[in-house]
Parts: sequence; structure tokens; C-alpha cells
Amino acid sequence: MSKKFLLLTPEDGADVLKSLAAPARLAILSLLHEKGPMNVNDIADLLELPQSSTSSHINSLETVGLITTESQKGRKGSQKICRATHEEIVLSFSNTKQNQNNVIEVSMPVGLYSEFDVMAPCGLCSESGIVGFLDSPDTYLSPDRMRASLLWFTKGYVEYQFPNNARIAGQTVKELELVMELSSEVPGTSENWPSDIHISINGKTAAIWTAPGDYGDHQGKYTPDWWKLAGSQYGHLKSFRVTNNGTFVDGMRVSDISLKDLALEEHRSIRVRISVPNNAEHPGGINIFGKQFGNYDQDIILRLQS
Repeated sequence: MSKKFLLLTPEDGADVLKSLAAPARLAILSLLHEKGPMNVNDIADLLELPQSSTSSHINSLETVGLITTESQKGRKGSQKICRATHEEIVLSFSNTKQNQNNVIEVSMPVGLYSEFDVMAPCGLCSESGIVGFLDSPDTYLSPDRMRASLLWFTKGYVEYQFPNNARIAGQTVKELELVMELSSEVPGTSENWPSDIHISINGKTAAIWTAPGDYGDHQGKYTPDWWKLAGSQYGHLKSFRVTNNGTFVDGMRVSDISLKDLALEEHRSIRVRISVPNNAEHPGGINIFGKQFGNYDQDIILRLQS
């Protein structure tokens, strides 16, 4: 299954928040989520709003990307059909740091993905226990996913939407780096279970790293005691770095994808997709470790150096 979420930050979410300030627009979004796609006339009738006001509110929601519209033929001419774009809208006061070396760093919790499409076996864990139901992709919709410190799936992807703070600050990015703890995923554990993990940024596949295995030989340094050795304990801390000269994994050049290909200056956000595609040579699943799990007490880190 595939669902989309919208992640906002105070830096880049002002237009959306302003649009949501009108109670009528919130009512329109609620109605579209409850009833599904609807035409403008039906929305106006059900909410008892003038059609002119309804059209104005819909235009505002469409401008900031909260709904999409399309014209369809009706019995009396054409009608405008409206659809809600996102399942959830999240305002995140993310952990953003900037040091004296012109590096902007954002730490993204592993459960704060903006879109997903995963296949079972899959699941989510927080520091205190299982989130939702094991091996149910529907669990990835749970609001409790925000507490997740570990997630895993067999095939598919999760996508994160980072704020493009360098663009907001008017700075030119010279290097982008992603750091995260990863392993493959097998029912139980196996040190010899390769998996091709794809890292895509703004729609460009920048790197493919083959995780060697899924480790359960000993407890991860930060993995809670209740999570037994039968489950994934820790992974490898990997650095994916994109420069003007290509993409590097732990310092080794792996592709020609450069900063120019990412077009960072054109985007308000930076979309990072972590996936195991169906056509991968080694489709061995993935574990993504966050804080309170694994050997490194950190979430997914994005660094922009200017």
C-alpha cells in the first residue's frame, strides 16, 4: 500500500498553515477524507456554503498542494472533481543545527516518513514496545509511528521530506551527506543475507549499497532489553555523500549523480527515499535504526555544507 504524508516545518510551512487557518477549508479537507473525491457543487451543498466561497477555498487549498482537482464531463457540462492529497499533515519542530563551519544539520526520526509503500514482513518499534501490529503495512499509517525507533520491511520504500534549510538561508550547497544505521531484514536474523538498499534524493537514485546481513549475534548497544536476540539488533552506520563530483558511500565513489542533478535550489524540501525495489538483485529487506535502537544513538541525519 502507498500513503502520502505532508511534513511541514516552521521555516517552510507558512503558506500551508495560513491556508488551514480558515475553518471552512478544514471542513472541506475533512469532508474529502470522509467521502472521497467530490465535485464543487456537492461540497458546497453538504457544508452549506455559497458556491463562490467554496470555489475560493478550493483554489486556496489547491495552490498550496493540499488538494488536487480535475475537470470531468457531467450531465450538464463539466464538473470540477476535488481530491485530498495527503493522509496526514505534520508540523515538525525538527532538530536543526548550524555550526561555525557552515554545516546545517537536521535529525529526522525514523517514523516521520512522508510517504511509504511497504510489503510484509514489516513492522515498527518504539523504545517501549511494538507499534501497532506486526507484518501489517496498515500499521505504517498509525500516528504512533512518530515514536518509532526501528522500522523494517521486505520490499518497498519509505520517503522522508527534509526542510531545505540552505535554500531558506540563501546558501549554496557544496556537499550533502546522509548518515543512518542500516541492515538487511530476514525473519529472525542472518549475518549472510545481502540486500540492495537504494538511496534516492529528489527522485535521483544516488547510491545502491548492499547490506551484508541482519545481525542478532549480540544485543545492540542502545537496543532495549525487551527486544530479544531473535530480532534485528544493530546495523552499519553508513554515510551517503553527494558532491559536485558525484556520490560517495563511506568515502568511495559509487555514482555520477552530483549536486547539479539534485537541483536543490529549485526545491523547498529535500526528498530522501530509502528502498528495496522488487527488481533488486538482492531483495533482502531493510532495517532502519533510530534513537534507542542499534549501536548508534541517532536518527537519520542530513547535513548540508555550504
